[in-house]
Amino acid sequence: MSEAILSAGAVVWRPADPGIEVLLVHRPKYDDWSLPKGKREPGEHVLLTATREVLEETSVRPVLGPRLHTVEYLVRGRPKQVDYWGTRSAHDQAAASHEIDAVRWLPLPQALDRLSYPHDADVIASLQPRATVPIILVRHASAGPKDEGAAEDLLRPLDAEGVLEALLLADLLTCFAPRARVISSPALRCTESVRPYAEGFGGSVEVRAVLTVPDRAAESFSDRTDRAHALRHLFRNLVAAGQPVVACLHRENMPLALAAACSVLGAPALADFDPPLPKGAFLVLHVAAGTLVALERYDLLGFALSCIPAPSWLPALSGVPALSGVPALSWITAASGVTSALGAVSTPGAVSASWAMPVSWVASASWITSAFWVASAS
Repeated sequence: MSEAILSAGAVVWRPADPGIEVLLVHRPKYDDWSLPKGKREPGEHVLLTATREVLEETSVRPVLGPRLHTVEYLVRGRPKQVDYWGTRSAHDQAAASHEIDAVRWLPLPQALDRLSYPHDADVIASLQPRATVPIILVRHASAGPKDEGAAEDLLRPLDAEGVLEALLLADLLTCFAPRARVISSPALRCTESVRPYAEGFGGSVEVRAVLTVPDRAAESFSDRTDRAHALRHLFRNLVAAGQPVVACLHRENMPLALAAACSVLGAPALADFDPPLPKGAFLVLHVAAGTLVALERYDLLGFALSCIPAPSWLPALSGVPALSGVPALSWITAASGVTSALGAVSTPGAVSASWAMPVSWVASASWITSAFWVASAS
């Protein structure tokens, strides 16, 4: 099979009276009306593709919200995959450019009528037109060998690969939050991982002791309970502030931090966190009015996993029989190509992953050609 064409774009929307308006673009080459999108450049992360293409075609600098429906179709016999995100426009200005000769803000019913392709309507249908604020949990970038002593380990810096990862991470975080409150574990490898991002907008990194990794040998059950309570208190204050947040921490305490955030947001915590985030990867929790709208995972390699709350009738409609206890949902994905942190494109190949979670959650994946849900007993 021919290698897939990988593209990305966004549904740019703004509030209107009544409802919302959506920004469409006209391509004179094809004489069609569609959503802003375009092909990824060699070595480009999918998030950067989406933001670059929207800016080039509409002159709107997007801030990405939750991921939307991915579409797949054939172009002259080659498979094409387009990943989309929702983005609320903070300004009304839009202008045609980059092979686009016209842009139009249209009320939702008119936009759906104007679209040239039915799959674009499917993408818009997956949009939840709500203003969201991101809370981003980052695992630190690559660092040198682990030291034995706890004090010495806090001073372990990023290695050469980690420095490059931190620079790429700064670009990717900006896709969701051009500015944010940046907090970090006191560990040097954590503060160095998010410092390029903070310095990019003139910000600073706040050190929070609750984000560090405790000495597990000396930590009691009471200590762990206190730490979980402290994390819930931290996220409760962050959610109440209503501002974008980037928090850098460790593989060991990422599940506890995620559980604390989900608890504050009234969402079910993931039963397991498998596979763990690789170094430099991050989770985006999209929050609206104190509730979790979407949870997404992004790797520096360009592989993305998205989780959104599913309606209670999902198992019945998908033909999944009721199982005793809580079933585990596993997914099988086939990757159509990934980008390394250093910008080199790997040979396309099969990638599989499984993530056990409550049945009330459903997932979709970016950078895939197929995704299937199967149920199995826990």
